[in-house]
Formats: sequence, C-alpha cells, structure tokens
Amino acid sequence: MQKPARPATEAARLDELHRYQILDTLPEQAYDDLLAVAAGICGTPMGSVSLVDAEREWYKAALGVDAREGPRDVSFCGHAILDASRLMVVEDALDDPRFRDNPRVLGTPHIRFYAGAPLVSPSGHVAGTLCVMDRQPRELSPFQRESLTRLSRQVVTLMELRRVNRQLRQHLEEREWYEQQMQDYQRLLELHNEELSTQLGVDPLTGLSSRRAFTVALEKALSHAAMEQQPVSLALIDIDHFKAINDVHGHPVGDQVLAEFGQLLRRLVAPATIPARHGGEEFVLLLSGMDRARATREAEALCRAVREARLSQPLTVSIGVAAWRVGESTAELYARADAALYAAKRGGRDRVMVAD
Repeated sequence: MQKPARPATEAARLDELHRYQILDTLPEQAYDDLLAVAAGICGTPMGSVSLVDAEREWYKAALGVDAREGPRDVSFCGHAILDASRLMVVEDALDDPRFRDNPRVLGTPHIRFYAGAPLVSPSGHVAGTLCVMDRQPRELSPFQRESLTRLSRQVVTLMELRRVNRQLRQHLEEREWYEQQMQDYQRLLELHNEELSTQLGVDPLTGLSSRRAFTVALEKALSHAAMEQQPVSLALIDIDHFKAINDVHGHPVGDQVLAEFGQLLRRLVAPATIPARHGGEEFVLLLSGMDRARATREAEALCRAVREARLSQPLTVSIGVAAWRVGESTAELYARADAALYAAKRGGRDRVMVAD
C-alpha cells in the first residue's frame, strides 16, 4: 500500500482548513443534498464530503459509509488532494498499485471505484474532496466528471458562506442588521442550490431526475416510440400514508425517508428505466420498451420490494401504470396513469392498478 504524500504547502493548507472551523461539526442538510446529487449523477451507492486533517480523513457528509472518520494514511482522498487542478479517478482499485492492498479495498467498505474532486479554497489550498465510490469497477462519462467538479465548487461556496456566517455572529452587535444579513446569505444559498438543480436536472433531496428533466425525457421517448413502433409505459408511485410520517416524526425524518426511497428506486429499477421525483411523496418511472404486461410485472415487483425493504421507516407504495397509445399526448398518458394510481389508493393502497 502506498501512503499519500504530503503537499508542499501542508502547513498553510491545514491553517486554511482549520479557519473554516468545520471539523467535528454536526451533519447539515445542505452538504447531504450536494452529496446525494453527486452520487445520483454518477450512479454510485457510496460517497462523502471528506476533509483531510493532519492525521485523519473526516466526513462532513457520508453516503453508504458508516464511519465518520478514518486514518489519512489509508485514505484515497489523501492522494486526491495532491493535485488541485484535476479530478482523481480510480476505475479499479485492484489494478492500481497505490490501492490494491489498501485495507479499505480488501475490507470494509470494499472500495473498487473512486472519483474525488478537490475542494479548492479561494486561496488555492485543498481542504478535502467531494468523492463518490462503488464496490465494483466503473467508468465516468465526461458529463459525470464535469458535474462532479462543478458540485465540488458548490461545496466550497457553501463552506465560504458558513465562514462568513460565523464571522457575522462574532462581530455584529446589532441584532436587526445581523438577522437581515443571515436572511440574505440564506437566500443566496437557496439560489445556488436551485440553480444547480435546474442546470443538472436533478432533484437535490433524492438524487433522481427532476420533474422538468423527466418531462423532456418522456417526450423524447414517446417521439422515438412513435417512429420505431416500440412500446413505452408510465408508472406513477405514491408513498402510502406519507403525511403520517411527517406528522408523527417531523419533516426532517420525512426528508430522510424520501432520500432513502430515491436510493431504493435507483437500485431496483431496470437499466432502461428512468426514475424521477414527480413532487412531494410522488415518484414516476419511464418504462421504455415495456408494454402493458411487462410494465405491470415491473411495478408489482417494485411494490413487493418496497414492502420488504429495510428502511428507517417501513413503507408501502401505491402504483398506477399506463401503457402509451399511439397518438396519445404526454398529458393524456399522465392522466390515465394518475387515474390508475387513484384507483390503487382507493382500493386499499400497497398495490398496483393498470389504466383501462
């Protein structure tokens, strides 16, 4: 195993990292959201916002990783921070002499693929990485590489906003002015996240396609199906009794359930299927190449899998399926799938109903 070298500017780099005063702080939804978007785009089950301290790697956000920190000497991110100008990609750790005998490869969490984008501060120092990982070898497309780099810049923007936020708390005495500044920075952060989600067509909470991006994909799929005379189906999914989760456990738990369900959908659906968050607790699947019978089987298998899944809250779903008819508009297809979903909910939930 090759231990990562130390940057030539290590002392200044650590000073910059410690000025953020972020190490050992509590998790924050904004960092979790950016990580979820990164993992969703790259299609990986693991990832982290990692900050590299003098002797350890600490995770501000983690996905699919149980630990909150680990030794720097065995970290992939310790290598990634050595070059602030590029994304480090390890397509198969067993083929890389730096990592083939690394305990994180041979043991938990069994990393085979790694991609880490450096978190470069305005002064040019690298505080850590935004990284995604998988337990099997893989490659990243140019779009995925560019998206991961863009998201790493958003993480740094968030860190800078938090630092300014802290300075305001320390130095401003007039409460009214201070609160106005806090609101301005919060609005700025929300605009950053909204702009990012719009650009990438990704729902930040679940990492699935946004409704807008899904609508574009559906229109293209229907156009292709009309030309090639191929089947295509639509499935609308509603998490049963989701309002009760928010009412009993609170909205943070509800958001966690939505994020978990988004990850579950990515794992369960067929490769040609596009899942998206339609709004609230409602999701949608584009089932290209599937006629009514096959789409129904896919939906029923998904319904069973959700029922049996070990999530933080037990869930069931109601699903409405509609197969596209030649000449039918997207609005008409949605309307028939929605009517089938309503019939499933009215019929007792935890079931699949098919239009017509």
